[in-house]
Amino acid sequence: MNTLHKGRFRWIIFKDGKDWIGTALEFNITVTGEDPRVVEVELNEAVQGYLDAARKLKGIRTHQVQALLNQDAEAEYEERWKAARESMRGNVPSPLANDIYRFGVANLAIA
Repeated sequence: MNTLHKGRFRWIIFKDGKDWIGTALEFNITVTGEDPRVVEVELNEAVQGYLDAARKLKGIRTHQVQALLNQDAEAEYEERWKAARESMRGNVPSPLANDIYRFGVANLAIA
């Protein structure tokens, strides 16, 4: 269970057609673009803004903050996340597997 002080979220950046899509699964935040590096930066900025907004709600609507930080991801993104994890060889994802640029798990205490 994610809170404003602890927890984690999964993220993935993958190619879909001509576009790159980045998503933070537990927050249902998605960004798109033509360059995966730009998508990664924009996804990080979106997550930070999302967490900043959630912190402003703290104390006012605690139950809503909990719901914001623990959403169910869309099935397509869950499937891509699982495919990314399965494509790992050791600790390094295969660069050609499933058109995945990068993926990982981030700590909320750092985000």
